[in-house]
Amino acid sequence: MSLPARATFLLTVAVSLVLTGCTVGPDYVEPELAVPDVWHAAAVEGLGTGDANLQTWWTGLGDPTLEDLVRRAEAANLELRLAMARIREARARLGVASGQRLPDLDASGSASVQQQSDEGLLRPLAQLSPGGFDSTELYDVGFDASWELDVFGRIRRSVESADAAYQASVEDYRDVLVTLFAEVARTYVDVREFQDRITYAEANAAAQRASLGLTTDRYDAGATSEIDVRQAESNLKTTEAAIPTLEIALHFALNRLAVLLGEPPGALHDELMAPGAIPQPTATLVAGVPAELMRQRPDLRGAERRLAAQTARIGVTKADLYPRFSLSGFFAVQATDVSNLGDGTTWGVSLPFRWNLFDGGRIRSAVQVEEARTEQALVAYERSLLFALEEVENSLTSYALELHRRDRLGEAVAATQRTVELADIQYRAGLTDFRTVLEAQRSLAIQQDSLASSEGQLVRNLISLYKALGGGWDPNAETE
Repeated sequence: MSLPARATFLLTVAVSLVLTGCTVGPDYVEPELAVPDVWHAAAVEGLGTGDANLQTWWTGLGDPTLEDLVRRAEAANLELRLAMARIREARARLGVASGQRLPDLDASGSASVQQQSDEGLLRPLAQLSPGGFDSTELYDVGFDASWELDVFGRIRRSVESADAAYQASVEDYRDVLVTLFAEVARTYVDVREFQDRITYAEANAAAQRASLGLTTDRYDAGATSEIDVRQAESNLKTTEAAIPTLEIALHFALNRLAVLLGEPPGALHDELMAPGAIPQPTATLVAGVPAELMRQRPDLRGAERRLAAQTARIGVTKADLYPRFSLSGFFAVQATDVSNLGDGTTWGVSLPFRWNLFDGGRIRSAVQVEEARTEQALVAYERSLLFALEEVENSLTSYALELHRRDRLGEAVAATQRTVELADIQYRAGLTDFRTVLEAQRSLAIQQDSLASSEGQLVRNLISLYKALGGGWDPNAETE
């Protein structure tokens, strides 16, 4: 058999090994979503499905300022930039794994000049040649190639794992989007809520200041006692003392919002310090089939992809139990004179293999490690699913009950405002004492503050619901 024929034989054997090989390790099967067919009826009573867009849910709040803040956060938030860098890292790792499927090809060359000593060990030979040894030159240019034959699927499983890990990084980016948009909206609602509460407090302080003036005039006229004056003064100072606390919270919220937008604290004070209304929903809630909406959540999608990546790692490790074959070869041209380079060639082809016959059980233990990690990834996925269902159910319940609370507080405020008006009229007419006015004013201040808090909490609960449903990302949008 001639040398080319032998090389052809080795190549044939290599191709046969690849074609007849197998892929060890378990094939991944996506777990079924074990979720109920509908949400808990009591939680969603009166909250039917509607026209809300889950991907851009914040547009349903009817606030252009909020929409602008969301766009700016998407463009400059540092957590998003970090998540994008992790996507690039995972994509590069996928490229590293995929590169193993192709041969390695290296070019090499050398040029050398050598002169043997006439007085060395080869002196007798040097004496046979007039003038001793001549210098010798050698020029060598060639290529070396090696290719691991993926007979048992080690490389295929590596690529499968890296690809799933890359997809998980994309889902992590989407999860950051979901969390970021919800956090921007919640913080913006905080800003508007604190502004409302400050407005209510200042209005109540103004009314109580007028009452203090009235009781002071009546006391000076001998129509009432000093107790009424001191009670009116105490009521006013209590209300005024609450305002700085609300202003502190407002500044904290503005600073937090600026950081979410990738800007330094204080950057939004001039832009948002003017009071604005708490955004209100303009679209009906989306509360669809649980299984369908759960597939929207990037954290669950990421957990599923990490499970797939870990499952493939079992095959990567298990392949070490079997022989590893490779095909290698070289081709080079050599000459002692540059002008003759190319006249002489040297080449070779080999089919080496390596098989670990004894390792003290290390490889089998490593396989068990990957199997245990896969079980952990499955449990983590199932746990994430349960937490997600709990989060949605809690958000639905919170929204429904806060809506009821907000409506009742609105009715209470309206009734108490009328009480304050009547008490003031009767007090001026001498038909009631100042304690009635005082209690009505205190009650109004508390109820108005509670109403503003409830209006903010209602929208925050809605935002939490959209976040729990995985709203805020477009499946068709590019990640870079």
